[in-house]
Formats: sequence, C-alpha cells, structure tokens
Amino acid sequence: MSLVMTNTQDQSESYVCNPNLQLRLGTVESEQFALAFKALSNPIRVQILDLISQGGGQICGCDIERHFDLTQPTISHHLKVLRDGGLITSEPRGVWVTHRINMGMLTTLQGLLMLVNNTKS
Repeated sequence: MSLVMTNTQDQSESYVCNPNLQLRLGTVESEQFALAFKALSNPIRVQILDLISQGGGQICGCDIERHFDLTQPTISHHLKVLRDGGLITSEPRGVWVTHRINMGMLTTLQGLLMLVNNTKS
C-alpha cells in the first residue's frame, strides 16, 4: 500500500510514501561510518590524509609535521582521530612513527557513498 503525499507549500510537488523501506546499516556499522566522517570533518585531517596518499599511502610523521604551523601534540591528536575513525594505521619505526592509509576503510566509505547515491530520479 502506498500513500501519496502532497507538499502543502507547493501543490505541484508530490511523493509516494514507501512502507517497504528498510534500514540497510546496523548500529555498529553506522557508528563506524560516523567516526570516519567525523575524522574527515576537519580540514587539517583531510590535508593529512592527502599528504599520506601522496607518499604512496605511507609516510613518516616528520613529513606531516613540517607542513603545519601546529605543535607536535596537536598533530598527534589529529592522527589519533584519523586512527580512531579507521582511516589510518600507525606503526613505530625507531624514533619516528609511520602512518599508512587504511585502504579497506576508504573502499568501505566509497561503497557507502555509492549506496546512498543510488537514487532513482
């Protein structure tokens, strides 16, 4: 059964309610996506992710720090948010830390965006 609804402000625009719609994402999945997008909601973190991608998907922390007029603890915080969002992994190498893009998460986010962009106009 479908219900036709009309926008009261514009009588020429109408849509059909669809009671068959289902949630496609579970709570855990949705929370994981939200953390990733939250990590990407800061321009510095987007720039850091871009720097890592330019390094072939892996760079040293020193190559990140020299691009920003920020303290090392602030850069570390941004890297932690990116790690918590599942966008990067970090591995100690001597006195430095190497940061790597988590390609699996980027592919998953791309899939989500393609899924929600699958609208039929």
